[in-house]
Amino acid sequence: MSEFCYTTVPGKVKTLLGKVRETGVPKKVTVQWLRTLGFTSSNDSTLIGVLKQIDFVDLSGVPTVRWTNYRGGDHKKVLGEAIRHGYADLYAVYADAHRRSPADLDHVFSTHSSGGKQVINKTISTFRSLAELAEFASSGSTSDTPAAPPPTPAPRPASGEAGADVLTRPNLHIDIQVHIPPEASLEQIEKVYESMARHLYGVQKTDK
Repeated sequence: MSEFCYTTVPGKVKTLLGKVRETGVPKKVTVQWLRTLGFTSSNDSTLIGVLKQIDFVDLSGVPTVRWTNYRGGDHKKVLGEAIRHGYADLYAVYADAHRRSPADLDHVFSTHSSGGKQVINKTISTFRSLAELAEFASSGSTSDTPAAPPPTPAPRPASGEAGADVLTRPNLHIDIQVHIPPEASLEQIEKVYESMARHLYGVQKTDK
């Protein structure tokens, strides 16, 4: 069973991460290094375990690339990714673990720890202290880029301008089928065509 690291001084997590951004990158993170930054209490040494939990230092205490990236402008997003990585088992249960209540976190942390209630409470406090300093991408989100606005329709030409007739006078195509019975006489057929010419084309019959 993989247990989560915790610090007995979760209130100092924010100060520690601020020092990570403000000071140079050490060759190795040790208790002596913490003391040079003002973390002189015996309980402050538990902060090193937190840095290992979020992969800011490796198991031997050497700073990783996450430490270096955290010193840049996107430090909150870097920390969010580091937390998701370090607390992968937690996020496997709750994809939005950083928004969950202490009661929800208690259930998960309890199943990954052999410690008592005090240890679980410190583990929860440690996680929440980290999470409040980070930015997390929305779950299921594929992109933070806003959707492009719909295209603006082209202005309609005013009457008399080029293209106006195209918009205001649509072209129509009409098919007319004429059924003439086979027994119809030639005179009857001519009458049909004369009627079509008159009503459709305005052609008037002229006497020869």
